[in-house]
Amino acid sequence: MRHVLLYDSADDVRSKAPAWLPGHRAHSERFRSDGSLLLIGPFGDPQNQGSMGVFATRQAAEEFARTDPFVLNGVIRRWRVRDWNEATGGI
Repeated sequence: MRHVLLYDSADDVRSKAPAWLPGHRAHSERFRSDGSLLLIGPFGDPQNQGSMGVFATRQAAEEFARTDPFVLNGVIRRWRVRDWNEATGGI
């Protein structure tokens, strides 16, 4: 079981994100270095499609979102975590 953190971007994310990007990257690296953050990134059109991260635990995904500079500073308007059963070895 993996846990997917989905972010919905705030209005005008392209102008808001740069100010908080260094803090967001440092925040991501902390979670990546302890093995709880597996993948992270925006979808093709971040303004309309948002972004996601894949985490090893639900607790890590929720903690990441609650303490992410993007969330704390209004770059993200809404987040949620969904459980995901990763298919391995084919379908």
